[in-house]
Amino acid sequence: MTHPSTPAAARPHVLLLMSEGTFDLQFHAEQVDRLRELAEVGEPLRLDDLDGVDGRAQLAEADVIVTSWGAPPITPAHLAAAPRLRAILHAAGTVRGLVPDEAWARGIVVTSAADENARPVAEYTLAAIILAGKRAPFLAAEARTRRDRWSFADERGDLSNRGRTIGIVGWSRIGRRTVELLDVLETDGVLVADPTITADDLVGTGAELVDLPELLRRSDIVSLHAPALPETRHLIGAEELALMPDGATLINTARGVLVDTVALEREASSGRLSAVLDVTDPEPLPATSVLYDLPNVMLTPHIAGSLGSEARRMSDHTLDELERLILGRPVLAPVTREHLVVGA
Repeated sequence: MTHPSTPAAARPHVLLLMSEGTFDLQFHAEQVDRLRELAEVGEPLRLDDLDGVDGRAQLAEADVIVTSWGAPPITPAHLAAAPRLRAILHAAGTVRGLVPDEAWARGIVVTSAADENARPVAEYTLAAIILAGKRAPFLAAEARTRRDRWSFADERGDLSNRGRTIGIVGWSRIGRRTVELLDVLETDGVLVADPTITADDLVGTGAELVDLPELLRRSDIVSLHAPALPETRHLIGAEELALMPDGATLINTARGVLVDTVALEREASSGRLSAVLDVTDPEPLPATSVLYDLPNVMLTPHIAGSLGSEARRMSDHTLDELERLILGRPVLAPVTREHLVVGA
């Protein structure tokens, strides 16, 4: 895909702020060429520090800062040193802890590629739900030691994805995408728990809004998609896990702190519940955690989000946002200060 170059008079100065590894992951030749067509860039092309000589020099000229993983927090002092700055475009997920309140107070446009990052997480979640319905991860773990016959599968109950009730905790970008993807399954219902929405928000989705206790009691599979906020720490603790029916599965692709790890270790050790965990608290778990060895627990090393070529979906999106800014069009994924109160 080719993109028209920007007329010299309209070319903003762009400062790239991210770690070297992130730059190598997200900005291949195609992305760098497009960036150079759209904008003026500094030398060096990428920075991971705004307080050095190069950082101070580029801040003074920057119209736009493109950030991603590994970027240091942008402080009010940095903003003061960037009088021309009109946009901070984040080529990753949340900007919490990266962008100060002063940016919005000054009218600086802030965007995020969180919608693009939601796609692989929702895909992973759908796969985890399907595998959990068949008990596949847990049967695979048992197959390593039970090699004489396959009849042990009969001990795992109904190995089916038909007629399951799926609970989605958190009507986030990823939660919404996951509900959309669940259309491929013949479920017995999709339940959503999120205190920040109303039933009107779910019109047309086929999902039912319930409170968290009801969702936990009714769901065969519970998938977490809430943000990490002080009020969501240990959202799923001993009391909540006890509400889940025998044989249910908990999936966490959101934030490890949503789950009380000690309580989950206790329930999973009893064999009553299963878990698919892409995130944990702490991360990684201590080497002594029983979750590593339980056949009813699947652990993956934080892989649900954008990795490999998926990460360039986010940088491509960010370059689209840059082009929209240059052309005077509204950005597609603005981040407001209010959004950060309840969002990731």
